[in-house]
Amino acid sequence: MVLDELADRAGIRLTPGKGARARALSGEGRLAGRRVVLARPTTYMNESGGPVRGLLDYHHLDVADLVVVHDGLDLPFADLMLKRGGGEGGHNGLRSISQSLGTRDYNRLRIGIGRPPGRMDAADFVLRDFSPAERRELDFVISDGMDAVHAVVAQGWERAQGLINTQRRSRSSS
Repeated sequence: MVLDELADRAGIRLTPGKGARARALSGEGRLAGRRVVLARPTTYMNESGGPVRGLLDYHHLDVADLVVVHDGLDLPFADLMLKRGGGEGGHNGLRSISQSLGTRDYNRLRIGIGRPPGRMDAADFVLRDFSPAERRELDFVISDGMDAVHAVVAQGWERAQGLINTQRRSRSSS
């Protein structure tokens, strides 16, 4: 959702690729005055690594240029956190990307979806629709996610990380 809205805001049309880009929707454009490639794999989430690797290779991009936007069970709903590297925390999409890239050292924007209630299975939880309360907040969450990616592009990783992660801590302590 963040990627689709970001592409819309930047006027970047996501289209099906061919060859190395065949398993993703992608488009090139400018964001904060810089060239960006926005892409969303069209595979199952747990097979995201191949399309990510193919897009990096096709566009001659380094892993350091990659920002993966993904859901985070370990963050409260609507919290954002920019993170470089680390484990996958049971996230099969991240595991696939790490395997395809040969490293876990890539940039991530984690968007909190909270923990499953009670004994609900995590897989069922991430596939369920948003609750009515979450739906009321969703536009704000998507906007915050777009702002975080924009900050990374415009201000660089370290400055954006300090800004976004400080905001998260401020909201959490309120």
